[in-house]
Amino acid sequence: MAQILISPLQGILSHFRFILTLRSEEGKYHGLILFRLSTDSPSNPQIYVMEATCPHLGAEMSHADIEEYEDSVVAVCPWHRYDFDLKTGKSETGLRTCTYAVEVKFDPDSHQDQIWMEAPEGGKNWRIVELRPVSEEFADQPPSPPNPSTKSDTTVAPYAQETTGPVVPDIDPPKTLMEWAVLILNTPNPTLKVERTRYAVHAYRTGAILSIGHKVTSPPIPPAQPPRETYMNIVDPGKIQSGKRKNRAVMLHALANIEQWAIDLAWDIMVRFGPMHKDLPPAFFSDFAKMALDESKHFSLLHARLASLATPYGSLPVHASLWDSATLTSKSLLSRLAIIHLVHEARGLDVNPKTIEKFRKAGDKESVDVLEIIHADEVTHVTAGHRWFVWMCEQQQRKKNSKEAGMEQASAYVDPIQAFREEVRRCWRGDIKGPFNVEDREKAGLSPEFYEDLRGEMPYQDEEVKKVEIVKSSPAKQELKESDEDITIDRVQTALAAVSVAYES
Repeated sequence: MAQILISPLQGILSHFRFILTLRSEEGKYHGLILFRLSTDSPSNPQIYVMEATCPHLGAEMSHADIEEYEDSVVAVCPWHRYDFDLKTGKSETGLRTCTYAVEVKFDPDSHQDQIWMEAPEGGKNWRIVELRPVSEEFADQPPSPPNPSTKSDTTVAPYAQETTGPVVPDIDPPKTLMEWAVLILNTPNPTLKVERTRYAVHAYRTGAILSIGHKVTSPPIPPAQPPRETYMNIVDPGKIQSGKRKNRAVMLHALANIEQWAIDLAWDIMVRFGPMHKDLPPAFFSDFAKMALDESKHFSLLHARLASLATPYGSLPVHASLWDSATLTSKSLLSRLAIIHLVHEARGLDVNPKTIEKFRKAGDKESVDVLEIIHADEVTHVTAGHRWFVWMCEQQQRKKNSKEAGMEQASAYVDPIQAFREEVRRCWRGDIKGPFNVEDREKAGLSPEFYEDLRGEMPYQDEEVKKVEIVKSSPAKQELKESDEDITIDRVQTALAAVSVAYES
């Protein structure tokens, strides 16, 4: 029986539940949940691994109730209370889920106990690509509704004011995940956007929301572009990028702006493409709900860091160019996954380590801690983008096979690498240059074939060409030099901006 190394035992003692994502040599993904039950005997840990979703209707099992009986322990689905034995996977309802045998072995080389699990069928050389604790305080606790009696201090700048709006609307509150997505997308206040994201994801995980809502006849329609508060000074990205930006607060403010748009992107991909692809499994929505929650956490961390630097979010100009890519890819889920998650977010993996190092050299440990959390999460986001891009290619292959019955399988094969490179060719402008973070890209499933010698051929509009030429010809750009103490915004903003601004190394 093939086994997979999960982690040293010491690595899972911080939490009782972990999300496991496996990837096989063939690029197949498998989502699991690990439960570590409380025990008085450290030498006899009770560790169980089972499928991440309920076989009934696909509810996420990360927040399942654990109940003990005389001779068994069961996980109870939060949606419809279906119970599954953690050892056998059997349910009293007659359904059954897959469970995987777990073994703790002592490793003489590391002198540590290590956790091994039975490998799933249908793939070779499975490996762990994500081991994430479920019970993060930010993720698990729903926000407390704001006190309606609290009044904002009108003597301070508007960007310093917190919202007093209700997390759950008093009139016609959302009932499905799709309705919550549209409400959050239409929420201009960033703080309320975060609070509603936390509430909606928690409600979805715990069964307070019982329907995704993407298969209804008239699904809710997302906005063409999410609104922003009127006090936000939205400018052309070229104006932000010109010249040197050495101020820590300027950099963190730019990253916070990216994270606010990233929250919207996670909700938009669910509500925009869910109704287009009614065969999308619940795991797709769980992945992107988790991503929305992560981006909300990132924004909150950066928001707090900015406040400590006396630079409240909204006090500096921002740009909306990241949404240009969302608009460009609004008709195709394959295009959206390719451009947003396998180009933009993957490019973030390349530049984040150098950015973190600059903050570290500047002695800003607090910002380093925040950016390291963000970077670790972003690896899992690129992984999710790769997972669902491959899934979409598999669906296209199945459709071709059904239409071309009698033809050889190879003739209908949709190669994810070639499909990705074609999407970039159509929906991107210019070269995607290195240096690349090969290690983290590989963790996320991106082999060098995905990104080496990658170039987009989408033509520029006349006005956009002028903007790019201005940025490239700027004397400040030509003379830009970085010392070890400098923290510059140009490289990160250029790398993470939308297609209207060319990448530069």
